[in-house]
Amino acid sequence: MARAIWTGVITFGLVSVPVGLFTATEDHTVHFHQLQRGTSDRIRNRRVNERTGEEVDAGDIVKGYEVDEGEYVVVEPEELDEIAPGRSRTLEITDFVDLDRIAPVYFGRSYYVAPRGKEYLKVYALLRTALAETGKVGVATFVMRNRQYLTALRAEDRVLVLQTLHWADEVRDPVEELPELPSARTGRGKELDMALRLVDALSGPWEPDRYRDTYQEKVRDLVRAKAEGEEIALAEEAPRATDVVDLMDVLQGSLDRAKAAAPSRDAPSTRAELRELSKAELYERATERDIAGRSRMSRDELVDALAGADERRKKSTAA
Repeated sequence: MARAIWTGVITFGLVSVPVGLFTATEDHTVHFHQLQRGTSDRIRNRRVNERTGEEVDAGDIVKGYEVDEGEYVVVEPEELDEIAPGRSRTLEITDFVDLDRIAPVYFGRSYYVAPRGKEYLKVYALLRTALAETGKVGVATFVMRNRQYLTALRAEDRVLVLQTLHWADEVRDPVEELPELPSARTGRGKELDMALRLVDALSGPWEPDRYRDTYQEKVRDLVRAKAEGEEIALAEEAPRATDVVDLMDVLQGSLDRAKAAAPSRDAPSTRAELRELSKAELYERATERDIAGRSRMSRDELVDALAGADERRKKSTAA
């Protein structure tokens, strides 16, 4: 069972509901230790004085803000504690805004919000339903771990999701920051028409289970291969940049490949062929064939369901 990382009260108007905040995601990145080459000796980081090279005790470290080259304003830890906002227990919604009015660049981390007790379910559900039916999010601030956050509270299926937002002065203006941007929207022409057709050919429903972190899989395969003394598969080279001169040919080739892939994914397969596919690929095929209950199926169950659907289709065609 997950543990709340923050507890408090959501308020909107005079209504309040005690809630807990839970992390909505988890990190599956492969983590390595640092070792000295040729040994199994761990490398440790130490805090050292840049000038003397001597190690410094944590209690002797203060923070310094550089106001000029080599000139610092020193701030003691207790001075920061005195002005810190403390641990707020209130998440007060001050505004309700349309979700699609908040640019994606403003969103940060996601958390689940749950009521702290069955007696608060009704008020919690009331807020979730109101947000769901209006398509709005509640904008609120709260304090966690001596830091103030701007947040957006939105409704998902049965649950409220809290997403941290970047403050306005944290978001960079792309026109000012980026070296090259198109001066205007691309005009209509054969290239754009072809690109729109390609987008349409590759369009489909959002199915998050279809996607996976292939790089992390390759890292794990690399570790396993080295541990077992196996040969290491090298990655393919990155594709070369598309030249404006051959843009139409590249677009046409992409469109042809997308069209050719569609029927092949729909073609019947043997169980042996299906077992060669990843779970994400199996799920993709199950989605295309609208197999009921696919989101709850294991890999083997997806194989059975797809194979069964193929067998039924073969019998139907033969009949």
